[in-house]
Amino acid sequence: WKIYSTNYLFINCSIGIIIGTAFSNVVKSLVDDIITPPFGLLIGGVDFVNLVAQLPNFVYPNQPPVSIRYGKFIQQIIYLLIVALVLFLIVKLINKLHKIAAKQKVDIEQVVAKELSDEVKVLHQIRDLLAHETISLQSHEKEH
Repeated sequence: WKIYSTNYLFINCSIGIIIGTAFSNVVKSLVDDIITPPFGLLIGGVDFVNLVAQLPNFVYPNQPPVSIRYGKFIQQIIYLLIVALVLFLIVKLINKLHKIAAKQKVDIEQVVAKELSDEVKVLHQIRDLLAHETISLQSHEKEH
C-alpha cells in the first residue's frame, strides 16, 4: 500500500507540475500579448518590453549605459498578480468543497445513527417479546 500511495502521490505531483507549467505559459502570453499592449497604447503607444531607464555608467564612462528594464518588471508583476489570484480562488474553492463534504459526512453520520437507533429499538422490542414469551412458558410449565 505504501508503494502504491507513494507512486500515486508522485503521479499527482507530476501532473500538477505539467499543468502548472502550461498554465504559467498561458498566463505569461496573456500578460505579454493581450493585457500590456492596450496599456502601452493608453500611455502613448509604448511597448512595455522596451520601457527602459538608462543610467550613465559613472564607473566606466567608456562602456554603454546601464539599462533598467522596468517595463518587463511591470509585466512580471502583472503576471504574479494573476497567478496569485487564480491560486487564491483555487484554494477558496477547495476549502468550500471540504466544508461541503464535511457537512455531508455529518449528515450521513446522523442518518446512520438514527437508523441504528431504530434498529436498536426493534432489537429491544424483540428482546422484550422473547423475555415475555420465556416468562409465559415458564409460568405455563409450572401450572402443569
